[in-house]
Amino acid sequence: MASRAHSELVGGRLAVDFANLGRVFSGGIPRPLTWTALVTFLVAAKVVSPERGAKLLSIQQTDADAADALLATARRLQNELRSAFSAVVAGSRVTRESVESINDILKITEGHDELVLEGGQCRLEFVAREDSLEWLLAAIARSAAEILAAGGSARLRSCANPMCGLFFCDVSRTHKRRWCSMATCGNRHKVAAFARRHSSRRA
Repeated sequence: MASRAHSELVGGRLAVDFANLGRVFSGGIPRPLTWTALVTFLVAAKVVSPERGAKLLSIQQTDADAADALLATARRLQNELRSAFSAVVAGSRVTRESVESINDILKITEGHDELVLEGGQCRLEFVAREDSLEWLLAAIARSAAEILAAGGSARLRSCANPMCGLFFCDVSRTHKRRWCSMATCGNRHKVAAFARRHSSRRA
């Protein structure tokens, strides 16, 4: 699970990677978000530490109602992010529902960032004002708000592979990135193009 979560971190921004979660290796068709996938993603994206991630995984057994409630909120947020990012890429308007979904998380996750020293390394960790699970989505909602507020300057794109469906922020030097990853879709395109050229020469 961890390797898959790491493989999905191609978006360049936390909210984009969250929107992509569940679409890799599925032909762009989203898989339903599960509690394990959500927690594994949060660990891979460094929103929570591996130790905290292990504790969160056990919540599904110790407090199933709380886990189910957060998962429902996370699924709604993810769906609205996909809708909003699709609108941005297409140059159309973001819906009020998408904006409200992000704002709902921002409203209930007041808190602050703290530097945490761990193994001689510093990392930022969000500390919620209230002790509820919704804080897990705070950084994602904030990232999404920043992307939508930035508009075109966020350089949000969709992979040129029509069977992929992944989003990414183009931070390349030339701003001409086409693929979610050169190791996957970019390489497949190169192989297919080579095969077409080779076939046409033989013909």
